[in-house]
Amino acid sequence: METNRFETFFDAIIAIIITVLVLKIPQPTTPTLEGVLELQTIYIAYLISFLILYNIWYANHNLFQVVEHIDNTTVWIYGVMTFTISLLPYFTIWLANNVQSVPAETMFGLIFIITHILNTLANHSIYKSNPYNSKLKDLNNDSYLLNLPVIVLILGFVLTYTVYVPGIYICCLLSIVLWIILGRVVRRDENGN
Repeated sequence: METNRFETFFDAIIAIIITVLVLKIPQPTTPTLEGVLELQTIYIAYLISFLILYNIWYANHNLFQVVEHIDNTTVWIYGVMTFTISLLPYFTIWLANNVQSVPAETMFGLIFIITHILNTLANHSIYKSNPYNSKLKDLNNDSYLLNLPVIVLILGFVLTYTVYVPGIYICCLLSIVLWIILGRVVRRDENGN
């Protein structure tokens, strides 16, 4: 399959998910600063979810600039990832309204771990199906540093299940910021910049 059509489809899905995500944010109960501050957990949950969606879009945009064809395995992995990230609006609002809920924290964290795993599998599938693409080799995403966000997420699960229920919520934020930073640092180091 050519990546132009697929990239357009995937971009549209992410745009729709972000739109649904923002539409789930309720209006403040009062038109005051206090009314806005009452929704701070919802805003932070939205920020976390927005950042992961944006980072997936950005990474895939860069990847599809150097890849012309993808195979069926990659399409199926992206299909499962699309399904997973389409659940983000639901679980984002559930978490934002129930930050002290272990099930809400767990589901939010699982969405992030599954998305990271699927993104990694998709990258490996693309590399495997394009073995002679020199531009793709320059983007090599095999750095072990890119797995640090999952370690942070696992730490969040440990915190949530032991001493601090919002541990996953906080670690998801740290994880996505780390994922964005590491993605830029690893690419910069490999390109010699």
